[in-house]
Amino acid sequence: MTHELTDGVHTDQGPVTPVSPYGLHRVIEPEGVLPQAAWKLDPHAPLAGDEVRIAVERLNLDAASFRQLLEEHEGDGAAVREAVGAIVAERGKMHNPVTGSGGMLIGTVTEVGTASPLGLKPGQRVATLVSLTCTPLVLTDISDWNGLSEQVPCTGSAVLFGRSIAAVLPGDLPDEQALAVFDVCGAPALTARVVATVAAKGMTIGYPQRVSPEKTPNPPGPSVVCVIGAAGKSGSLSLAAARSAGATHRIGVVRSPEERQALLAAGRLDAQPLATSVVVADARNPVLLAEKVRAAGGPADVTVVCVDVPGCEHGAVLATAEGGTIVFFSMATSFSAAALGAEALAADVTMLVGNGYSAGHAELALREFRGSRGVQSLFAART
Repeated sequence: MTHELTDGVHTDQGPVTPVSPYGLHRVIEPEGVLPQAAWKLDPHAPLAGDEVRIAVERLNLDAASFRQLLEEHEGDGAAVREAVGAIVAERGKMHNPVTGSGGMLIGTVTEVGTASPLGLKPGQRVATLVSLTCTPLVLTDISDWNGLSEQVPCTGSAVLFGRSIAAVLPGDLPDEQALAVFDVCGAPALTARVVATVAAKGMTIGYPQRVSPEKTPNPPGPSVVCVIGAAGKSGSLSLAAARSAGATHRIGVVRSPEERQALLAAGRLDAQPLATSVVVADARNPVLLAEKVRAAGGPADVTVVCVDVPGCEHGAVLATAEGGTIVFFSMATSFSAAALGAEALAADVTMLVGNGYSAGHAELALREFRGSRGVQSLFAART
């Protein structure tokens, strides 16, 4: 018989490992690191007092990880499926060793520790709002997945720690849609915060308004927001959040004419377009990207990077005005390339690392999704 106590993982022989709300007790190797940084986790240990166990129904692989796996295996879905199964079996979590990223999942709560602070109950269907890179995970069957989409129907189990976060699935959205929204909910939340914060300070491009006898004061707040990867899930929600936060000119950067048409068509479904200007550019070509953004009304006061390919850091820097802000919300970002690139270009910009968590991020993302038929149409094409 296994006992759940608040002070540790217990067996009939007594306590074996002190429980940590951060999940340190499930780290197998290397010792002393947090679960996200660990190479391997233990998903099989008895449930601790502050933990929750979930019967897994579906994974949502993050875009960078899925793209890397698909390219590595040359579009062979069966090989991608086998690779995901092997990663989880070896590491006790879905943590792509190449991209360093994971995704999230949905499932049903089956067990709740006696001291869990998460407020979840057995039987609730939830989406985890923490990365699969730090979630102990066992997959028992992924045979229904063809390996050609980011969403993975499966069976298995996962564990949430005392400091994990999860959201009860909304009743008005299909599971696939809800999972897709929750997967990227950090991007619109941070975009809204940055845009609103600058607006509240009555500033443009990060500096106090400059008034000369020949010119009227600049309008308060960032007038230009540029979203790179604007037709994707995180990109479209970020555009919607920037619109709600008061950005007057929203430049959407997409990679193909087809995506441009899709974004323009989506914009016509709302009272105000998601993007007021849409340009096609390879975000890995910094000079060309900056030229196109400027021609569309830039440089941007706030630039949000939502692409799932590496090499877009310098383009984002060049597309952003002096004193502006860049939000890197892509797991494909090299933060050393971003920092050193800005230094080499003598660019005085603030660069923010996109954090997948902020207070109220799930609610904000759902609100933007429900309120925009344009965003819904773009999601429908990708889920």
